[in-house]
Amino acid sequence: MSRREAFLAVDVVGALHIVGTLIAYLSLATLVPAGVALGYGESVWPFLAAGGIAGGTGAGVALATRGDYRLNVREGFLVVSLTWLVAAALGALPYILSGDPQLDRPIDAYFEGMSGFSTTGGSIVVNVEDLPRSLLIWRQFSQWLGGIGIIVLALAVLPRLRVGGRQLLEHEMPGPEIETLSTRIRDTARRVWILYIALTIVLFGIFIALWATGVDEKMTPFHAAAHAFTTIPTAGFSTKGNSFEAFAPTTQWVAILFMVLGGINFALMYRTIVRRQPRAALRDQELRLYLALLVLGSVVVVTEIWTEDVLSGWHAVRAGVFTAVSTMTTSGFSVEDYNAWPALALMTIIGLMFVGGSAGSTTGSVKVVRHLLLGKVLRREIDQTLHPEVVLPVRLNRTVVEERTLRAVSSFILLYIGIFVLGAAALAIDAARTGLELSPFDAVSVSASMLSNVGPALGIGGPLGSFEPFSDFSTILMTGLMWLGRLEVIPIVVLLSRHYWRS
Repeated sequence: MSRREAFLAVDVVGALHIVGTLIAYLSLATLVPAGVALGYGESVWPFLAAGGIAGGTGAGVALATRGDYRLNVREGFLVVSLTWLVAAALGALPYILSGDPQLDRPIDAYFEGMSGFSTTGGSIVVNVEDLPRSLLIWRQFSQWLGGIGIIVLALAVLPRLRVGGRQLLEHEMPGPEIETLSTRIRDTARRVWILYIALTIVLFGIFIALWATGVDEKMTPFHAAAHAFTTIPTAGFSTKGNSFEAFAPTTQWVAILFMVLGGINFALMYRTIVRRQPRAALRDQELRLYLALLVLGSVVVVTEIWTEDVLSGWHAVRAGVFTAVSTMTTSGFSVEDYNAWPALALMTIIGLMFVGGSAGSTTGSVKVVRHLLLGKVLRREIDQTLHPEVVLPVRLNRTVVEERTLRAVSSFILLYIGIFVLGAAALAIDAARTGLELSPFDAVSVSASMLSNVGPALGIGGPLGSFEPFSDFSTILMTGLMWLGRLEVIPIVVLLSRHYWRS
């Protein structure tokens, strides 16, 4: 085999064609903030120009590489990885073109764009409320797209190109096993899209009702739409500098409920809500563990801040539950500045960053099902140490899990921890180099937050802080961690393998 033939294992041209097509469609999303800009009398051209640049470039690439392609697993890794990089660039363009002094640097704008489309929620912006409303809604809408919209868009477009889209769904909503809603990808895309939109509309309607009835006068239609866009995808951007602290307690409890829903497997939600199969939810081991960990984390945080006289009564309950749920579901919203909370509460918050929600949800981090399977593997190893002759298959929801899947889970967790440690070390070293006040504990929290797509960390990157003080190197590093976390490490690590490019 010649050197050239050896590199034909990956159809790069076909992958570029698909990425170009997806970005051309995605560029239409800039019409939403453009409409908001028209309504509020703000400048429209940054969004129209961004859409034109992205749409023209995407269409040009698609036309230049057109042909009959089929998306295999190898190309799926490349398409997903490139799409997120380019989508973040599209997210950054309106910030740069607007000339807003908080986001006019390309590195900062790209960080914000990646934070949006990766649904991380960490921000480089110091004063959020100083941004024009059209830019605010673009930040929010980019997270709604990043949560699941961009993948559903891919699933809707790819069949037209005679390209299978199942790999994209598996890479975006990864887990050991993804329960398909239908054997046809188009049906799967349609059902997930409908459920996603329906939850967004319901939440928007509830927020509007709270405003209209005077329960929360600050939750105006603008803020209601903005936070509906970012709560369902468990994202974290807010139009207020102090996040949900600016709104009424009732609004915060509603947000808690929908953050919990956003962390549940969408396929399972569809079966439970639409098909009316509640037994499916009751039998699901991952869902039970997910809810149990939410309760446990909330109890620990509430107990710690109450007994240490940080907060008391229902205020402590609401703040503790909100913070625990927001962190574990990687939403990143806040109702209190928890930087001053006791050590155990802070350690619990960092620990919850590594849990995440269910596979098939919009959350980031490791995912509950992987923790569940790892626990089952460890239990089996202990049992087989005592009884080496016993064969003990690992089961999930009464189904035997393949050994290959169990090895993949273990490998993922090892990779995840390794990248987290390297990220924390690099951030701490760079902070020492630049004279930035960043304690080791803060560096650990920032690395965990970025990789898990949580958003706020501790210290200067806390719920009321900003990542603006970090150096350009650290900003690029944090952007990379968000990208790795959103795609759950494996697709990007695979691209760095020499064997990926060779047959």
